[in-house]
Amino acid sequence: MLKIYGRANSINVQKALWAADECGLAYERIDVGGAFGGNDQPWYRAMNPNGVVPTIDDGGYTLWESNSIIRYFAATHAAGTLWPTDPKARGNAERWMDWQLTVVQGGMTTLFWGWIRTPPEKRDLDAMEKARVATADLWCRLDGHLADKAYVAGDRFTMGDIPVGAMAYRWLNLPFERAGLPPTPHLRAWYERLATRPAYQKHVMVKMT
Repeated sequence: MLKIYGRANSINVQKALWAADECGLAYERIDVGGAFGGNDQPWYRAMNPNGVVPTIDDGGYTLWESNSIIRYFAATHAAGTLWPTDPKARGNAERWMDWQLTVVQGGMTTLFWGWIRTPPEKRDLDAMEKARVATADLWCRLDGHLADKAYVAGDRFTMGDIPVGAMAYRWLNLPFERAGLPPTPHLRAWYERLATRPAYQKHVMVKMT
């Protein structure tokens, strides 16, 4: 059986689990990382030299990097749906997967760790405020893109929605002040469409810890 190594409160693990469920895969999730440890052990580093989560073992084939795992699941189990077979449609999906990693993740990491994983007395409020303002501008870019689209790659849900959708849940639900931020109605409507998907509800729309 497919094995997915990683703790359920990791956004990168959540992305992989969401994709696996969308593909209808049977799998065993094994707690690794964070409070569970194990990711610094030789047996884990043999699979993933970076020592981060998630890592998958699919019948002896190991793969790490969450967005690569999403692509692998989609290409092998959902070609034509999650994995667009048209190269241009696939490119539209993949660019937003990469945007999540290269553009929006930095500010989101500052906000998430500041609000969720840092005691109030140790928070860097200046850095968090700068991240709040700067990241709001980034989400406005996706909002504009979604003005005439139901999903990031067009009119259908694809693998492209998974990385940004997982991050959008955090953006829209972290407990920071939203007064003064630009409205993002298209982003909100897209999020509400994602929120009807059982796998999104199960793996992403959970308490942030």
